[in-house]
Amino acid sequence: QVQLVESGGGLVQAGGSLRLSCVASGSIFSINFMGWYRQAPGKEREVVASIMTGGSPTYADSVKGRFTISRDNAKNTVYLQMNSLKPEDTAVYYCNADLSSDYGNSWYDYWGQGTQVTVSS
Repeated sequence: QVQLVESGGGLVQAGGSLRLSCVASGSIFSINFMGWYRQAPGKEREVVASIMTGGSPTYADSVKGRFTISRDNAKNTVYLQMNSLKPEDTAVYYCNADLSSDYGNSWYDYWGQGTQVTVSS
């Protein structure tokens, strides 16, 4: 069984910073993709940033230059450093991973439970 657990959310003033972490644990053979999504009240879930194994990170236009995604492959962990936060960044942030538990024979999508980020003006 695989679990993704996020941490690091909270309340911050506009212009401040937060660092989110997501640890994947359980029966993991390999992780292909890890990413961060967010969902604000009344809105659809949207991708914020993502990174493929061995690839370059990609970002939503709304966070480019402010957010940085990184991975620690040895720890099966992905981070999201969020700087210059704006009230419109307020949302529940979810970690997502595409990984294999059976030596690469099959790959599945997993989600964390989400962590709330609230940016006050």
